[in-house]
Amino acid sequence: MIERRQKPEDLCAVDVEVLAGYRCRLPQIAQKIIESCSNNDGFNHVDYEPIPSKEAVIKIIDKFLEIIFPGYFGPEKLDPINLNFSIGQCVTQLFDMLAEQVNSSIRHDCNRYNLSCQECNDKGFEISLKVLDKLPEIRRVLAADVRATLEGDPAARSYDEIIFSYPGIFAITVYRVAHTLHKLGVPLLPRIMTEYAHSKTGIDIHPGADIGESFAIDHGTGVVIGETAQIGKNVRIYQGVTLGALSLTKEECAQLRDRKRHPTIEDDVIIYAGATILGGNTVIGARSVIGGNIWITESVPSDTKVLMEKPKLIYHNGIQ
Repeated sequence: MIERRQKPEDLCAVDVEVLAGYRCRLPQIAQKIIESCSNNDGFNHVDYEPIPSKEAVIKIIDKFLEIIFPGYFGPEKLDPINLNFSIGQCVTQLFDMLAEQVNSSIRHDCNRYNLSCQECNDKGFEISLKVLDKLPEIRRVLAADVRATLEGDPAARSYDEIIFSYPGIFAITVYRVAHTLHKLGVPLLPRIMTEYAHSKTGIDIHPGADIGESFAIDHGTGVVIGETAQIGKNVRIYQGVTLGALSLTKEECAQLRDRKRHPTIEDDVIIYAGATILGGNTVIGARSVIGGNIWITESVPSDTKVLMEKPKLIYHNGIQ
């Protein structure tokens, strides 16, 4: 008798009855999930009002980049002839996209936290117009940031290289737009924007921070700048720098939520890699230099260099 060998496709074939036996249990599982949406065991947003869209926010950031750095980003080639048409079209598209998300953010907070009606639609349109009207000034400040990056980084070969590829400039660009929205009182949306930049670059800048022009972040990964941090002009920081708050209890967090918790960095300061500066009363004076891996919770006078004592190194001959 000749034994018939099963083909591989026979062995991998799905048994319909077995699959049906598993799938028949799914409605019960789905019902449990639905019931969990009706209690306080988790978070959900099940409402008739729209919630801000992270996907839409990413498209908005891309559109801002097209306008802030014309010709660098976007699907179309720009030249002096089509510039007027292209910018006009981008501004109109951005207005519609931004207004929708601003409206959703305001409406979301009104409903979520039982706030009084803020005439969301009109306010959203007005805020979007104000942000777009500020773009020339945002472009001017970002141009100073780009120049500061080139002037302080001998590895940079051109402005083009910085705009196209430097994570610091991307994070600062998103921050400057988000900060404008934050100052205009838009909830939620500015934080979504800066956290997207955080996920892309490893640079975490809260939109509430106040940062002067000619700001440069070299390398950037691991940088944290807290909500109430104040940074002057011509400041340069390196990777791993934290401008943070001191650890607080739950009760202290509630009391200090709207108060200054993060340090002030005055003009022309350089902060090297791995430095941690904490506390709302901590001020780093102008023209000071903070060395790498320094931990600071007290103010530093102007024109001061703070360095760590030279560590004792141990050398072993050979491999042990």
